[in-house]
Amino acid sequence: MNQPKMTDVAKLAGVSTNTVSRVIHHRGYLSEKTIAKVEAAMQTLHYQPNMIAQQLQSHRTKSIGILVPSVANPFFGELTYQLERNLFSNGFKVFLGNAENDIHKERAYLQQLLARQVDGLIIATHNHQNKIPEYTDINLPLVTIDRYLNETIPNISSDNYAGGKLATETLIERGAKEIIHTDSVESFDKNDYLRNKAYEDVMIANNRQPITYKIKFNANINEKKKLYNKLFDEHPNVDGIFASNDVDAILILEIAQQRGIKIPQDLQIIGYDGAPTTKIMRPELATIVQPIQLIAKTSISVLKHLINNKHVENKYVLPILLREGSTLKKLTTN
Repeated sequence: MNQPKMTDVAKLAGVSTNTVSRVIHHRGYLSEKTIAKVEAAMQTLHYQPNMIAQQLQSHRTKSIGILVPSVANPFFGELTYQLERNLFSNGFKVFLGNAENDIHKERAYLQQLLARQVDGLIIATHNHQNKIPEYTDINLPLVTIDRYLNETIPNISSDNYAGGKLATETLIERGAKEIIHTDSVESFDKNDYLRNKAYEDVMIANNRQPITYKIKFNANINEKKKLYNKLFDEHPNVDGIFASNDVDAILILEIAQQRGIKIPQDLQIIGYDGAPTTKIMRPELATIVQPIQLIAKTSISVLKHLINNKHVENKYVLPILLREGSTLKKLTTN
């Protein structure tokens, strides 16, 4: 059976082919009755508009590229889910790249996405902007999430400074004296270390020595265990740890329990991210919760504005909150 054509739709609906085209491309004013007739005819005939022709006409592919460091990480897995879900509901297809903090892999994915002529990019990788020239020369709507790329590209993030400040102050309020922070070493820009900066500021303001242990975001489990065991060996009196992500916070919690350290009596731990998966895995973990759904929706809204040549801000900072857990002592009130 031959595929139905626009002329067949027009004949069945009793309108011109130009009217059918206007309905398909949402151009000009048409009555609801006319639109309903055309859509009913399309449905009856199982007519599918020529997507390639539409793309050539609009110069758009209705597709978006997403790059994340690891979909296996609970935060980025949930973020990817929310981005895809919202983009699909906005009429976009999604191409996903799982960069795994590999410069060559990230660059290969980026080149593929550009070759596919996506309408825009959402970048959440731990960017190596100095080593991936495509980011410098890119001429495409682009937003970044959490990781800062440069001052001309809109960045959407939770309030990392407020989160770091809240985490550190919470540990101090609950009686912790020797508080250590753990963080990653990937970034090239100070904007990516606001959690650490807040931790240091609060510690100094309270006449305490800030101590940060750093490790690669994608370090394997044995490398992380080695570092965090070293942390406990070098600081046997540590009684508070603020980890910059929940995955590391959970690992630190497990190591502490293996060492016979009582939680939270001897050691209090607070993480950062608050993804739903983490809450299911370790409901007792206290953490700073990022608004993942709001981050995804804001990123898509900003990207759509860029695609449509509308004004956007350079930075969008979204609120965080503390999720209480049994890895913190109860706050005593006088």
